[in-house]
Amino acid sequence: MAFRSMATAARQSLKIGMLPADGIGREVLPAARAAIIALGSSIPKPEFIDLAAGFELFTKTGTALPDETVSILQNECDCALFGAVSSPSRKVVGYSSPIVALRKKMDLYANIRPVASVAATAGGKPDVDLVVIRENTECLYIKQETLQQGEFGKEARATRLITERASRRIGDMAFKTALSRPRKHVTIIHKSNVLSVTDGLFRETVRAVPALPEVNGRYDQITIAEQLVDSAVYRLFREPHIFDVMVAPNLYGDILSDAAAALVGSLGLVPSINAGDSFVMGEPVHGSAPDIAGQDIANPLAAMRSAALMLRHLGYGEGADRIEKAVDEVIREGNVLTPDLGGKSKTSEVVNEVVKRI
Repeated sequence: MAFRSMATAARQSLKIGMLPADGIGREVLPAARAAIIALGSSIPKPEFIDLAAGFELFTKTGTALPDETVSILQNECDCALFGAVSSPSRKVVGYSSPIVALRKKMDLYANIRPVASVAATAGGKPDVDLVVIRENTECLYIKQETLQQGEFGKEARATRLITERASRRIGDMAFKTALSRPRKHVTIIHKSNVLSVTDGLFRETVRAVPALPEVNGRYDQITIAEQLVDSAVYRLFREPHIFDVMVAPNLYGDILSDAAAALVGSLGLVPSINAGDSFVMGEPVHGSAPDIAGQDIANPLAAMRSAALMLRHLGYGEGADRIEKAVDEVIREGNVLTPDLGGKSKTSEVVNEVVKRI
């Protein structure tokens, strides 16, 4: 994938905010760091800035995302990497997910999640090769919920927000991404047959992006399709080859990309970046996996791939290629893999193998 380059010839160093957060985030983020360091002089000298965030931090301090963390990201860092967060499934008074908050505070409106299998032979064509472009700031993730007593017991309500501005921005990101890919195809995911107002606005706004005057016809070669979200999940498992770039509101994009991970073997393989117009933050798609935290068996490959995506977005394509090639070689050979991929290797062993190949 090619994105607008943020690289500058004069940059002497690359300041990277590191937010391991919770669980296995503290084990996989060092893997991403090791991959970046292994690139040597092909990128500006990396400077890693350790920053605090997460549910475990909240339990100790009452704050999941300190103002200092946000300030340093905004004023000192060129980019960032996020590990994983252990957001509880029950309501915890005063707690809000730091990753959701970061996306909003840093205006990281696009969550870009490529899902691709590794071809059996080097240079071969993967069976699965798609990108989910997830709107990152709205939908039900605005977290406006109420609980009240109704006629038949408790009633829980949630507000869903879809705006023209956010839909247009994510649509433009989807078309830009498709333009850099061989198939140049975008599928708009929605449920406007039921949610005719909210999903209807998303669908109509994204469809209208190629005709915008400022676009000036640059997306004319891209083909557009639509798919209802429920049938999209079905076809994702039956016919993944029909999809190239999938663009979706926040919740649908989250579900679709996690489901797509099953097609390539593990959530531990799927990377992402949270991207805005002036900042990018890499983030593996997997969660904090508290059941395996601290056992040195977490899959580090998604974090390493997220580092590569981040570097590519910044304009350092050669370094990104080296990391991705090394990861693909390790997966293809299959001798050094973590248990989620059927292997018996430790996290540290996989990291060492990838770094050696970089």
